[in-house]
Amino acid sequence: MKRLLLAFFIVVWAAGAATQVAVRSLHVQGNVWMLHSDTANAAVQIGDDGVLVVDTMDDTLADALLAEIRRLAPGKPIRIIVNTHVHPDHTGGNAKIAAAGSSVIGGNAVAQLGQAAANRAQVYAHENVEARMARAGAGQPATPTERWPSDTFTELQHDLYFNGEGIELLHQPDAHTDGDTMVYFRKSDVLVAGDIYTNELFPMVDFENGGTLNGIISALNTIIRITIPQEKQEGGTYVIPGHGRLADEADLVEYRDMTTILRDRVADAVKRRLTLDQIRAAQLARDYDGRYGAKLGWSTDHFIEAAYRSVVPKSASVPPGGPDKVRPTTAGRRVGDTR
Repeated sequence: MKRLLLAFFIVVWAAGAATQVAVRSLHVQGNVWMLHSDTANAAVQIGDDGVLVVDTMDDTLADALLAEIRRLAPGKPIRIIVNTHVHPDHTGGNAKIAAAGSSVIGGNAVAQLGQAAANRAQVYAHENVEARMARAGAGQPATPTERWPSDTFTELQHDLYFNGEGIELLHQPDAHTDGDTMVYFRKSDVLVAGDIYTNELFPMVDFENGGTLNGIISALNTIIRITIPQEKQEGGTYVIPGHGRLADEADLVEYRDMTTILRDRVADAVKRRLTLDQIRAAQLARDYDGRYGAKLGWSTDHFIEAAYRSVVPKSASVPPGGPDKVRPTTAGRRVGDTR
């Protein structure tokens, strides 16, 4: 499974490198724009204080991403970058985008960090992102230090105030990875979900980096609690996925329901003592396969295996064709979330 996830992100990176896909922008609402390429999504918030960037795509797209930011916000400094998780298709441009920005620092920070710290944008992420970047794994070296976050947090909610609006950095434990952060722009009413929500594929669970399917479902429930639809219309709170098209609450509800239904189908099959190969052969996701299935990369079979790993008892023996280990699941919640 871990090699599959690594291969998927290498394929995504290679697609960007091979085609030099342009980065396109869409004004969502308020101060927020969605930035889209064929490999991943990002977002920017623009205002009098400067530019805040959520995710930096991969390193092959950094120049195109920077050019689009400059087009949208000519003359405005890039002050802050937020990484939603560790994967290189969302953090690969950190070094170049941060170097193109600047920070406002003063007081003791100047003495502690040096004036050079002001010549780069601040990069925020949950502390687990930095820990994963520092660790080599799956045959890959550790991430170069220039791509690491400069500022990390440990709490479930870390607040910023920038360009006249409150911004909530919402850590979702053990979801797509163990370092996922959703970014909610409160005044603009836009939420950036990262790969917790990718509306062109079945949910991707990176077990090697601490992800769980139940954690993804919990995070989707958190998004649904935050989003409010426009009355009798599409719209209201908008959600920018890690991959795919702009979405609203109705899209999230459908995706959450699909994920929960398929997890429960697999759980029922496990109770009936079906092996992983038998569950795959039963095609339990066939009614959703046309919408979310993929022939390459993260396929239906890979999602079914992830669901299997999420529901099989920890003490159960794994049948042939099954995963090499079973990771216990935890469903993290934002403080105050009772859903």
